[in-house]
Amino acid sequence: MRRDKSSSQQKVGRRAVLLDNIRSAWNVGSIFRSADGFGFEHVYLCGITPTPENEAVKKTSLGAEDSIPWSYHKNSVELVQNLKSDAWKVYALEEDKRAIEIGKQVLLNTESCLFILGNEVIGVDEELLSLCNEVFYIPMQGEKRSLNVAIAFSVAAFALGQNR
Repeated sequence: MRRDKSSSQQKVGRRAVLLDNIRSAWNVGSIFRSADGFGFEHVYLCGITPTPENEAVKKTSLGAEDSIPWSYHKNSVELVQNLKSDAWKVYALEEDKRAIEIGKQVLLNTESCLFILGNEVIGVDEELLSLCNEVFYIPMQGEKRSLNVAIAFSVAAFALGQNR
């Protein structure tokens, strides 16, 4: 069942995602689709992350790059500092000693929240992690301790949306 956004009377905070040095254009396109589907209103592309001008991003996003605003920024740290000065709360999805389980987070519906995803191999840059209000992780039960970044974003976006 599809939920009509206009039926909600409650003020809901903005949600955006920052992709920092994501290498795979296919992952970027998939994240665009999920961001659109979960009601995110902006995708920030930073560092080496491919933009929708890349054919593979367009192919996997299936047009989501046209329905959700995006922008490219060379310096992700500067971008996050600017967003924080505009009262955005900043969260990262990362395996880190500071991380709390994604299902145990408490986010206010009215807060503007930025979610940071990092490079598929080295993760979220330490300088970005130091700017975060919280760091979240997805609990894993098998031998593999991580998910593909696009899949991880979808899981996290769903879990974070449960507060709305």
